[in-house]
Amino acid sequence: MDAEVAARRWADTWERAWPAKDIEAIAALYADGVNYRALVHRAPDRGVDGVRDYLRRNFDVEHDVECHFGTPVAGDDRAAVQWWASWYEDGADLTMAGVTVLRFSADGLVVDHRDYWNEVSGRQPPFDGW
Repeated sequence: MDAEVAARRWADTWERAWPAKDIEAIAALYADGVNYRALVHRAPDRGVDGVRDYLRRNFDVEHDVECHFGTPVAGDDRAAVQWWASWYEDGADLTMAGVTVLRFSADGLVVDHRDYWNEVSGRQPPFDGW
């Protein structure tokens, strides 16, 4: 397993599937026993069904999503991928910028997912050089 290749596949899939709300395309990236931690101070969503549940809850309230994913930084079975996204939720636009830290199984599926992000009001494009 090449973590850089697996992370690039992960980023490409998310970049295409998030705006389309394609839950199954994203869920296919994750191993059965994955720990999916979108908020680090909350218990993880567990397993592929947990990933699906998390995505459903969020995709139901996110509208007009625009997102960008950076080039992965990878080594061994881990990778970090920066991302930038804006969408409309609860009557207002917002922008999040963050990094997802991933660990992959031998077959290239995500077994550990951790998000770290910042949020601001409104839609803000990525800064120059992002």
